[in-house]
Amino acid sequence: MSTIEPAFTYRSIALPALVPSLLFAIGEGSVIPVIPAIASNLGATLAVAGFIAGMTMLGQLAGDIPSGWVVSRIGERRAMIYAACLAIVATVLCMLATAPLLFGIGIFFIGLAAAVFALARHAFMTTFVPIEYRARALSTLGGTFRLGWFAGPFLGAAIIALSGTSQSVFWIQGLCALAVIVLLLVVPDPTEKLAKPDAGETFVADEAAGLFTTLYAYRGLLLRLGSGVAIVGALRASRTVILPLWAVSLGLGEANTALIVGIGGAIDFGLFYTSGQIMDRFGRLWSAIPSMTGMGLCLVVLAFTHDLPGAIAWFIVITVLLGFSNGIGSGIMMTLGADLAPPANPAPFLGAFRFTSDAGTAAAPLVIALVVALASLPLAVGLMGLLGFVGAGVLLRTVPRYVPRKLAR
Repeated sequence: MSTIEPAFTYRSIALPALVPSLLFAIGEGSVIPVIPAIASNLGATLAVAGFIAGMTMLGQLAGDIPSGWVVSRIGERRAMIYAACLAIVATVLCMLATAPLLFGIGIFFIGLAAAVFALARHAFMTTFVPIEYRARALSTLGGTFRLGWFAGPFLGAAIIALSGTSQSVFWIQGLCALAVIVLLLVVPDPTEKLAKPDAGETFVADEAAGLFTTLYAYRGLLLRLGSGVAIVGALRASRTVILPLWAVSLGLGEANTALIVGIGGAIDFGLFYTSGQIMDRFGRLWSAIPSMTGMGLCLVVLAFTHDLPGAIAWFIVITVLLGFSNGIGSGIMMTLGADLAPPANPAPFLGAFRFTSDAGTAAAPLVIALVVALASLPLAVGLMGLLGFVGAGVLLRTVPRYVPRKLAR
């Protein structure tokens, strides 16, 4: 069989692709909300605790550098297994940490493992999913991550309530990583199930160029379209920082904040397949532009509501609308990366593409913290909202230039 289209079904990617991604995301989602609190308990100042919380993003950015090379050299399944092993090592470090420094190193390794894991999944889906299913499949993959990040915090809260210690959430991370390893060892290699006989071998054997070589080779594309993708990453990262900070500034309790943010997360998760349908049927821009402009508008409006009598009601409405706007764009970055990647050996390009988006993701919390320190939280929120409109403009101009018109539209 020379092509995979006749054999492709969503069931065929569930065990090798979607379930491991869900497990990994549940583990990651369970620990991220409590990182600042654990760091504070270990003696970190508020500023240091915030920096440690950002170590996951810095680790992910650093992990993008070797991940393309690793996946191309050893294959996506082995890369995922090694990433899960690294996550277990990071879990042990975090659980045994008695000082902020060791804890921060463990958090950095979690981000590093997440980068390799995510790139391996992305490369597999890019190589083996037929193009007419690509956006829906990648949006479904994005949906599994969203489901994990939605469910993880609730599992973490339950474990903390039962054990009485916040560091116990790392048991979830460790057990999920162990389950990923077992699953990938038991399930047949997806390259053997979905690809033509020599495709998996070619994918593993082709030597990848280094990240910086790839960045240079695609410098024009990454500078233009990549800047828009970086803004997408920055806007999504800012949302996860801004909403908890805004709730604190309004005096909302932790339980109410978790409930409100959880509702927004549920709406975000519920739209992942809708986003894929929009991209496959109407084009990538019909998902990207509404998502970016919607989030930008929500943040600009939120910036003017802090001192209004109904500030809490405004916060609830904006949180829900942000979840809707982000959900409409589910999978857009992975889909654009897959559209642009060389079919024969996509991993190096995808590593460079993810590095571009993760640079925006890592920079956003630092920019927000700087503006809050120098001016105010509403100003930081408003500036991020305006950045959303800039990102929409960049994508509107550059996506049709680099993505085939039948896909971009």
